[in-house]
Parts: sequence; structure tokens; C-alpha cells
Amino acid sequence: MLERILPRSVASAELLVFPEDLTAHPAEEHLIAKAVEKRRRDFIGARHCARLALEQLGEQPVAIGKGERGMPLFPRGIVGSLTHCDGYRAAAMAHSLRFRSVGIDAEPHDTLPEGVLDSVSLPAEREWLSDTPGEGLHLDRLLFCAKEATYKAWFPLTLRWLGFEDAHITFEIDSRTDDSGSGTFHTKLLVPGSAKDGGAALTEFDGLWLIADGLILTAIAHG
Repeated sequence: MLERILPRSVASAELLVFPEDLTAHPAEEHLIAKAVEKRRRDFIGARHCARLALEQLGEQPVAIGKGERGMPLFPRGIVGSLTHCDGYRAAAMAHSLRFRSVGIDAEPHDTLPEGVLDSVSLPAEREWLSDTPGEGLHLDRLLFCAKEATYKAWFPLTLRWLGFEDAHITFEIDSRTDDSGSGTFHTKLLVPGSAKDGGAALTEFDGLWLIADGLILTAIAHG
């Protein structure tokens, strides 16, 4: 599913069923030595997907460490993003000569828990939600998913926190049925976006979204 919302030059891999014989990379085991089983499976599964994506790019399937605020540490010359939710783990990777950053997120296609929306959205975003018929789509969770993908695209370039209130996201809906849909989204960054790579300051991101098979997926490939 993820490849449907990523450019062809971005490699991706997904894991819907966790293989019972899948274990942590020996160089990563210390990062999850004290983690509960669910956390271990999410960590192992997402990084397994990352190595599959690295191989698609012609790179070695190396260990992936953990940096500031949990940021995955990919090999030099590679940008990417990991995500996981119940029943799903995935990774998207690209060469940094082609893209400055990649951000993906996956969420269950369900409404946000009560009280969460106000803390993760701006008034203009809540107005859009109230004015847009859902028709079976949980657009509140879609908004949250797009905010998460935005953060994952932002942080590796800036090494700075980005709050939910620091990004205004608007959506276009290209197709919709009772339980699936797809479209685009645009993120306007509301805080200064100077980047540590010396490139152009970040002011916005554009992404794609997909709702299918009980999942919401969002993806940004920022060139």
C-alpha cells in the first residue's frame, strides 16, 4: 500500500504479519533489551522493513541505531522514515541526493480518542473537519497521521521539536468510498525552518494520503 503514495525512487517495505522467527539485529538488541514484547515487535519489524528497503536501493542491510528523540540513524547518504501501528510496520528510504527527507506514518482507520483532537489541531483544521462530511472516513485521525508524517520529515533536517500547533495542514480528497479514500495534503510550517544541512529553509511540505484495509497512511518525500 505504501508504494501507492510514494515516488518510484523511494524504496519501501511493509510487514503486516510478524514472522515468529524474526529477531533483532545483534547490533540493535541493546536498544530494546528492556522493552515489552509489543515494543520489541514494532522496533524489530520496522527496522526489518528498513533493511529490505535499503537492499532495494542497492545498499547494505546494516543496523539502524537511534539518535536524538528516538530518530532512526540511517547510513550516510540515506534518508528515510519508519512507522508502526497495530498489525502494520513499514519503512521508506531514499538517497539523499534525490530527497532531503522522507516522512511516513500509519494509523488505524478509527476515530481519535475523545479529547485528543483539540490538543493536536488548529482551529482552522477543526473548522475543516466540521465542514467536511466524513462519509465513513475518520478524517480526524487522518489529520493526526499527516501531522506525524510532517514531524518525521521535519526533525531530521532541523533537529528541533515541531508541535502540533506549529503546522497547518490542508487536504484534498481525490477519491472516497464508505471505508477508503485517497488524496493529497499540504503542510504550512508556522515556525522558522532553518535546516542543519544548509539547504533552503523549510516552509512547507506536500504529501499524499491513503485509507485502505483498515489503515491510514500518509507520506512526504521532500526534494
